[in-house]
Amino acid sequence: MDVLLWLIPAAVFLGFLGLMAFLWALKSGQFDDLEGAAHRILFDDPDDKPLPPSEAVRSPEAGPSGQPGAEQKIEGEQK
Repeated sequence: MDVLLWLIPAAVFLGFLGLMAFLWALKSGQFDDLEGAAHRILFDDPDDKPLPPSEAVRSPEAGPSGQPGAEQKIEGEQK
């Protein structure tokens, strides 16, 4: 029964904290444009074109095939 003396105030405090977070999000405009993100994901950005292979940046550890670890020698394999 003593545990209820801790659990009830903790639950009230967490509820109040959640209410404050919701009111802050409401005040800061988090819920202003609910459909915008859903529609934006359907359309490509005009500058989202893939780079030609000559301009593509390769990682420093990439092997000749462009895949990381491609230059690592497999055990038992001879070059």
